[in-house]
Amino acid sequence: MKFNKTEIMGIINLTPDSFSGDGLLIQKDPALSALEQAGHFIEQGATILDIGAESTRPGASPVDEEEELKRVIPAVQTIRNAFPKITISIDTYKASVAEAALKAGANWINDVWGFRADPEMKHVAAAFQAPSILMHNRSTPNNTKIEKNLGGHYIGVKYSNLIENIKSELMLSVNLALEAGLDKDKIIIDPGIGFGKTVEQNLRVLKDLSAFKSLGFPLLIGPSRKSFVGYTLNLLPSERLEGTIAAAVIGFLNGADIIRVHDVEAIFRAIRFAESVQAS
Repeated sequence: MKFNKTEIMGIINLTPDSFSGDGLLIQKDPALSALEQAGHFIEQGATILDIGAESTRPGASPVDEEEELKRVIPAVQTIRNAFPKITISIDTYKASVAEAALKAGANWINDVWGFRADPEMKHVAAAFQAPSILMHNRSTPNNTKIEKNLGGHYIGVKYSNLIENIKSELMLSVNLALEAGLDKDKIIIDPGIGFGKTVEQNLRVLKDLSAFKSLGFPLLIGPSRKSFVGYTLNLLPSERLEGTIAAAVIGFLNGADIIRVHDVEAIFRAIRFAESVQAS
């Protein structure tokens, strides 16, 4: 896949416990709320909608397959019917959920475990030839620390060489996809900011993001409202917009093709301005 400009992916959380406070499951009609959010995001500049139904914040409780399907499929169907041309990504690491979402109208798979959590996921992706985001992830409960105001983050995560380790582990996921038969041009990589990395390591990934372009795949980043922003600036999730904008622009300058965010309008404007400066 090739992108002529940096695309903005809007996050739609069908959860009750999103770290960012935007979970839609608490609404009376979550699918309708998701549709309304989708409409706003599209108006604000999003070209991709990422729909998920299980929180991936540090310390979050897992959601079983039946519950995840119950949450996410009505929203995918409703948004697809209303916006037939928008790209919909299903944020899941479960093959059965991905397959059902693709049949319901989703286009992409966004797997935070890079096809390593469910061995069937790579086969689903290959069968549908679905563009797939393969994320790097070293999250473990043992490295999770939860603080009341700033939320969860990771501590004591060891890498012998941070960037090279992430690159090599991303290629393990890429090879799983290729061996299953997914076309190379359907693969997008994500270095996994916020997943199994300390605050300092997340900052380093963002600083050295351009190193991942050598792998030869489009690059997605998801810095939005994350704890590395909060711990760096000592801010609650609701106060992290400026830090997220800075991270998004740095990501753009360092080669990000897709930026996954909660605050679509602000990030869209910041990136379009940065593009204008770069093109001047």
